[in-house]
Amino acid sequence: MWLSASLLALSLAASAPAATGADHPELMQMAAKVSPDELKSTIEHLVAFGTRHTLSDTRSSSRGIGAARRWVQARFDTLSKDCGGCLEIITPEDTVTGARVPTPSVIQNVMAIQRGTSDPDRVVIIAGHIDSRVSDPMNATSDAPGANDDGSGTAAVLEAARVLSHEHFPATIVYAVLSGEEQGLYGGKLLAKVARERGWRVEADLNNDIVGNTHGLGGEVERGYVRVFSEGTKAVETQADAAKRRYNGGELDSPARNIDRFMAELAEQYVAPFRVRMVYRTDRYGRGGDQTPMLEAGFPAVRVTEAAENYHHQHQDLRTEGDVVYGDTIDGVDFAYLANVTRVDIVTLAALARAPAPPTAVRIEGAVSPDTTLSWTGAKDAAAYRVWWRDTLSPRWQYSREAGSATTLKLEKVVIDDWFFGVQSVSTDGYASPVVFPGPAGDFISPPPTPAAH
Repeated sequence: MWLSASLLALSLAASAPAATGADHPELMQMAAKVSPDELKSTIEHLVAFGTRHTLSDTRSSSRGIGAARRWVQARFDTLSKDCGGCLEIITPEDTVTGARVPTPSVIQNVMAIQRGTSDPDRVVIIAGHIDSRVSDPMNATSDAPGANDDGSGTAAVLEAARVLSHEHFPATIVYAVLSGEEQGLYGGKLLAKVARERGWRVEADLNNDIVGNTHGLGGEVERGYVRVFSEGTKAVETQADAAKRRYNGGELDSPARNIDRFMAELAEQYVAPFRVRMVYRTDRYGRGGDQTPMLEAGFPAVRVTEAAENYHHQHQDLRTEGDVVYGDTIDGVDFAYLANVTRVDIVTLAALARAPAPPTAVRIEGAVSPDTTLSWTGAKDAAAYRVWWRDTLSPRWQYSREAGSATTLKLEKVVIDDWFFGVQSVSTDGYASPVVFPGPAGDFISPPPTPAAH
């Protein structure tokens, strides 16, 4: 029986479409519009503000985080004018205190919202943080250029807005420039709060943090790939869900993991030879970023980070000791590399926003049976569905079967015990959603909106 299932799977593999959908030359055209010069110009402007520490000057017109945020807002305003007012610019804020914010201080994000044409409450996000720091996280006055951490991520956000704002998408795209990351991930917390208050069904948050350097601390140079970190089990998993997942699987199939796979395949299709290296961790070892509060709020999110980090250029005072130069200056950014990272972001955002929503309530049956049956609840704008399966040791989806417009499919002689399974939605023009693993471990459902205050 196992041999029959294997032969069936292999016979289907040759004709299986990519898990991201049919070939779409327009995605490659969007990627080609990314400009290293635009990215460089953005980072030059950001560095010129001296420091962008969260607790730095907010009133000066030329120095500090206030001036930097106003510049980003003005840039979004210009981009919106260029696309006929297609962007809604908002500046949500919150007053916070914490270990690195000893007195109540205002945290403000700058966000541009490109509203979807037919499913506007479904949202995909690209984010980067604008704040910077030096060796002492409480030093709000010394120069902290933050060219790569995270001027590079902010530049990717603005460049994505420049390119994609001239396109139209069924879902909403949000371009988010966050504050307060270095002081306690406050920008990510505020982003999650806004998403809850607005009732957004967040399908993906691509958090770009440290994405422009190619020279590692050990002397290695890596320009060929970007790392995408994704959580395994959901941060919001219940004990009951955890028990079921431990028994039947799902540790490798959170929404974040399937977004990671989605990005890796898109890079191969549209940004080759540049690629995504999937990393099965929420973040670098013992470290964190603004994707974490989004995950803790129940929203799918990944962290996008360069392949080779140089810690001499992160969280450092500007100085030279012996032969070692410290500090996060603009000469440490490789703009051709940053352009490729931004291209991966752009094709991912565009593919997600043009695809239908992922199916919901995906269920699977097949215990003590030679066959496996999947069923699901259909998605808005979906014209068809596709069932996927892969070997339990495979990192990527391997085999597929078309379901047409049906919301159930039996895979005859494919034994449930030997494979992992999932379902995706497909649009009339071939755009496909990320694959959804059956059950709570894999579903993309966002938390309910925050109740309005009375």
